[in-house]
Amino acid sequence: MSVYDQLKELNITLPPVSVPVAAYVPYVQSGNLVFLSGHIARKDGKPWAAQLGRNITTEEGKAAARAVAIDLMGTLQAACGGDLNRVQRIVKVMSLVNSTGDFTEHHLVTNGASELLGQVFGEKGVHARSAFGVAQTPMGACVEIELIAELA
Repeated sequence: MSVYDQLKELNITLPPVSVPVAAYVPYVQSGNLVFLSGHIARKDGKPWAAQLGRNITTEEGKAAARAVAIDLMGTLQAACGGDLNRVQRIVKVMSLVNSTGDFTEHHLVTNGASELLGQVFGEKGVHARSAFGVAQTPMGACVEIELIAELA
């Protein structure tokens, strides 16, 4: 099944590339690798401001991470010249979870993104990963995720 068939089956429409709000670009390609800048969680078009362990549950955080993965795929599609079938591998995901000092389920929150990438890309979507708890993220977003992919 192609990437686009999988997205259609999951009822996912990819968004256009978000315009950066600071001094950076959405992605950079070096050789066959493309590095996507961090994307923050959004809800109703605005930053999804919350802190895990304080005012958002792990399941809500997981949903936020899934939403970030959809935004990342929109940017990745642009980086691929409009064809996600060029993705050879999702190489690495790094997730920053806005959380209290005693919150320890960063890995479960990040599964929202990792599981979706696996569903969409199959074996090519299985990746290395880091998940960190941080004291804050831009605009108070509950999750920020960046991604590295290999292109054909």
